[in-house]
Amino acid sequence: MRLLKTVVFAAFALAASGAFAQTIKIGFITSYSGLNGNLGPYMERAVRLYIKQHEKELPPGVKIELLTRDDTGPNPDKARQLAQELVVRDKVDLLAGVIFTPNAMAIAPIATEAKVPFVIMNAGTAVITTRSPYIARTSFTLWQSSYPLGQWASRKYKTAYTLVSDFGPGHDSEDAFTKAFGEGGGRILGSVRVPLQNPDWAAYMQRVKDARPDCLMVFIPAGKTATAVMKNFGDLGLDKAGIKLIGPGDITTDEELPNMGDIALGVTTMFHYSAAAERPANRAFVAAWKKEYGTNETPNFLSAGSWDGTAMIFEAIKAQKGKLDPEKTMEIFKRYKNADSPRGPISIDPETRDIVQNEYLREVRKVGGQLANVELETFPSVKDPWKELQKKK
Repeated sequence: MRLLKTVVFAAFALAASGAFAQTIKIGFITSYSGLNGNLGPYMERAVRLYIKQHEKELPPGVKIELLTRDDTGPNPDKARQLAQELVVRDKVDLLAGVIFTPNAMAIAPIATEAKVPFVIMNAGTAVITTRSPYIARTSFTLWQSSYPLGQWASRKYKTAYTLVSDFGPGHDSEDAFTKAFGEGGGRILGSVRVPLQNPDWAAYMQRVKDARPDCLMVFIPAGKTATAVMKNFGDLGLDKAGIKLIGPGDITTDEELPNMGDIALGVTTMFHYSAAAERPANRAFVAAWKKEYGTNETPNFLSAGSWDGTAMIFEAIKAQKGKLDPEKTMEIFKRYKNADSPRGPISIDPETRDIVQNEYLREVRKVGGQLANVELETFPSVKDPWKELQKKK
């Protein structure tokens, strides 16, 4: 009997010391190499910063393990392979991350089959969330920014030209802007879709210049490509020809503004996040980022989507006391709300599992001698317009 008591006591002691701690494994897939390989770290840094600041809020004994994987850019076969390995071999509780739409679409069937919740923290084609009931998105859709941009542009310009990268988000941006601009009485003079990688920007920009539209709407997948677009726009003199450059916020992504130079001044965009926003939650987010990663470092929209995605994951972990059930997790995701995100109030639409958020009309200006996306007007609580239009069909 004395031996039994000793064994029982030892078991309780081990439990109290954390020997039976619960580890939540998150399979985090993003791009660290290839096209926009510089953007993956902005996502991972946001996730790790959130965990560092909030891990004390987790239930006792619960830890998070982040398993990072490089999908090497828009590479659906690689993304599918990585997700399969994370689910089968590493037995992750959740999947998260992903910059590119083709990769997200390739992972969706794996999430469905394995019943593993999948938090999209960037990929922005509207249809993605329809590909699996286990997907929730905390980033954006291109319809959310490009449709209100078209509405605004139709009140200011008579003619437009569209230039987009030739993949899902580019098609969405073109379709959304064209529809809204046309509904407002505007006329599209031409549209061009360019290769996702290594396009001949000079040739395409010359085509736009020859058409002489009032404005050029551009979507490209942010990163270094945004700077290439900006420099070609200036080098070919489209600004001097009176053509106004507009687009979703990818074309003036915060981390690339210092590399663009003054040609970016006056560029107007519609987007859900700006590092220059004066909201207290955003000021705190940017300050924490700079303290952690250096005063010259600036978070961007991928950081915001990853920060909020991690916050949503924490909500599910806390609500279930660290014992995640896939169905309960998705129900928690569908009810998720945060009135104080760095980008303003956000929520997940329970019908579509997609983000609902403000969109901001922004202009690049100099603030304290530095280029910044200054918010001028708020379009509140924007649901994905593409899904709203589908309901009416």
